[in-house]
Amino acid sequence: MTYKKLRVIISGGGTGGHIFPAISIARKLKEVNPETEILFVGAEGKMEMEKVPAAGFEIVGLPIAGLQRQLSLQNLRNNIRVPGKVAASLRQAGRILDEYKPDIAIGVGGYASAPLLWEATRRHIPSLIQEQNGFAGLTNKLLGRRVGCICVAYDGMEKFFPADKIVFSGNPIRPEIHAYTPEDRAEGLKYYGLSEGRRHLFIVGGSLGAGTLNRAMRAWIEAGCPGGEDVEVLWQCGRYYKAGIDEFMQGREVPQIHYTDFIGRMDLAYACADVVISRAGASSVSELCAAQKAAIFVPSPNVAEDHQTHNAMALVNKQAALIVRDAEASEKLLPTALELLGDEERIRQIECNAAKLARLDAAQTIIDEVYKLV
Repeated sequence: MTYKKLRVIISGGGTGGHIFPAISIARKLKEVNPETEILFVGAEGKMEMEKVPAAGFEIVGLPIAGLQRQLSLQNLRNNIRVPGKVAASLRQAGRILDEYKPDIAIGVGGYASAPLLWEATRRHIPSLIQEQNGFAGLTNKLLGRRVGCICVAYDGMEKFFPADKIVFSGNPIRPEIHAYTPEDRAEGLKYYGLSEGRRHLFIVGGSLGAGTLNRAMRAWIEAGCPGGEDVEVLWQCGRYYKAGIDEFMQGREVPQIHYTDFIGRMDLAYACADVVISRAGASSVSELCAAQKAAIFVPSPNVAEDHQTHNAMALVNKQAALIVRDAEASEKLLPTALELLGDEERIRQIECNAAKLARLDAAQTIIDEVYKLV
């Protein structure tokens, strides 16, 4: 296929699960043709307005906001403003399209992709959406019948989208995430100050952290770390919780626990981990398959349509991961992890099954569909 120069708009965001796949798609577009021009469209005040420029791409923001489902006076005030923000975002999206004149519009989910893709399809601009999760988001469900192609990462998405538009692509991931060698493991152990000859548990709660995972760790530490005599833990507690964890750990002698608010080298953290505990966001699930790691997922209950449970169960049903429910994590999470760490044969089986689900060519598959539409 000849990859001619394109003008591309990529829209969406709100969470890393939308933003990082979008950046991966953009980088692949530039890889196949460095002359391709890319403009991102996000939501004002959301994390894409920081992360996209940091990745080297231009972005403009729309005043879009979504309805808040929890009942409170503040949320009621915000919800009253939503129709006006939607109307303003539609007008601004139309102006952006008319001025930029893209060859194609790509939506990755999140508030901002709705007005942009709606206006793009109204103007008959070729359009594609990428759905990262096993349960489709509201924005993508609304757009599914209007766009030309829908790239998905899970089986059974026909219940959300027209079957003839679905392409199974997988989720684009960072290129540094891959299956790791013993040399990678040694580098990871050295980088994080971990010991050779021990079993290693990596707990990752995302950039802000996950309160449930942190509470489970605190309960285990308070109990004296039972069953963890030859286990070292790399614990990413998140920025939001770091001060509280510092206070909790003060005066406690637990040298086998290494905690930090941020993981700078996720590839090396995966490389030295025997077992990973994680939330079940789409990007995390895809990365753990690519890394061929035995994972225990604790799906967040605070997401729309409980989509993290759908993501996790897609692996659990194929013996490619374990699951611990959020409400049971304080009691069951660390015992489950320690039991798995002690069963090397089961770890290898899970790793093998996870590897079968990895899609390392996801970004390329999406790019090929982009060029077919154009």
